[in-house]
Amino acid sequence: MRETTEVRDKLRLRPVRPAGWWFDGLLLAALVGLTVALATGHLFGLDRAVADWSDTHRPTVAEWAARILNLLGQGTPLTLLAAGLGVSLAVRLHSVRPVLPPVVAFVLTYLTIGPLKVWTARPAPSASAKEPFLSPERTLPLFQHELPVRFAQSYPSGHVANAIVWYGLLALLLAPLLRTFGRTVPPPLVTAIRVVPPLVVLCTTCYLGWHWLTDSVAGLLLGLLLDRLLHRVPWDGLPLPERLRNWDRPFTSYP
Repeated sequence: MRETTEVRDKLRLRPVRPAGWWFDGLLLAALVGLTVALATGHLFGLDRAVADWSDTHRPTVAEWAARILNLLGQGTPLTLLAAGLGVSLAVRLHSVRPVLPPVVAFVLTYLTIGPLKVWTARPAPSASAKEPFLSPERTLPLFQHELPVRFAQSYPSGHVANAIVWYGLLALLLAPLLRTFGRTVPPPLVTAIRVVPPLVVLCTTCYLGWHWLTDSVAGLLLGLLLDRLLHRVPWDGLPLPERLRNWDRPFTSYP
């Protein structure tokens, strides 16, 4: 009986803020509602207004600054950085557990962001200025499956969703890694790591015409939903194979 109780305690979901599943449901409902609105031809005026304003207020210096800042949302470098932190922490603690979050996050983003992009089949605003050179009106609707896939992957914004997921994981792994060196991460810095890069990426993707505003909002909603799921996982209590018992130490509650 005692072992059963201990297992249940270990597998208790980690807290998130706001607490409860109601906020997850709200995020999912907002994402579905936004998708339905776009599928029925709504919000196109808002998307076009933001894209047109960006096109007419994009001097060369600002454009290059936005391009550089937008690199903060590159999924592959963020994945490798999170994996590197996970491996470093695993070596420091002699535990395989810190490697689990990057692996699960990669699988989760791979199975959600990409398929949604392919399913919704929406061109980017820039599709009217470069190949496939669509008319401005043709770049707005969803479900244009007659286009080659590479020209219709704008919704939702993968840059924004990836930024939320991966910077959330970097914050999760960085704090315990620094604790192994006797250092701590101030809570405001953790918040800045999780909030600032995604907001910068959201703004720059719209400003550069790489995504519609609603693409970025959808990426924000999806990213927050995935981030909450990942932060709920009781990483220190997940059952591991017996052969890894010598590499089984907690890290979210270390030391």
